[in-house]
Amino acid sequence: MKNTRRVTGARALDLLGQVGLDDQADKLPSALSGGQQQRVAIARALANSPVLVIADEPTGNLDSATAATILGLLRALANNGTTIIVATHDEDVAALCDRTIVIVDGMLEFAAPVRSAHLQQGAG
Repeated sequence: MKNTRRVTGARALDLLGQVGLDDQADKLPSALSGGQQQRVAIARALANSPVLVIADEPTGNLDSATAATILGLLRALANNGTTIIVATHDEDVAALCDRTIVIVDGMLEFAAPVRSAHLQQGAG
C-alpha cells in the first residue's frame, strides 16, 4: 500500500507541475488564490487519465500566461487522443478548438467543421 501511495503522490506532484503549482503542494485550498484553486481542480480532473474532459471556462480566473499554459496542456491532451469539450465566452480560446459550436439563447447558431490533424498540430 505504501508503494501505491508513493506512485499516487508522484502522479499528483507531476500534475501540479503541469499546471504550475508543484511548489504549492503542501498548502490547503484556503491558502490558495482562486486561480490557483482552479488549476488544482484541472490537475485533479486529469489524475485518472480520463478519455473525456469537460472544461467550463478553464481560463476564466487565470492571467494570460497561466491561461496559455492550461490551454497548451488541454491541446496536448487532445493531440494525444483525449476528447476535450470547452465551454467558453472567450473567442480567443474558442479559436484554438478543433470544432466550434455557438449556442445563442438555447439555439444552435453555428457549427464550424473539424479542422484537419495537420492544422491541429500548428503546422498550417
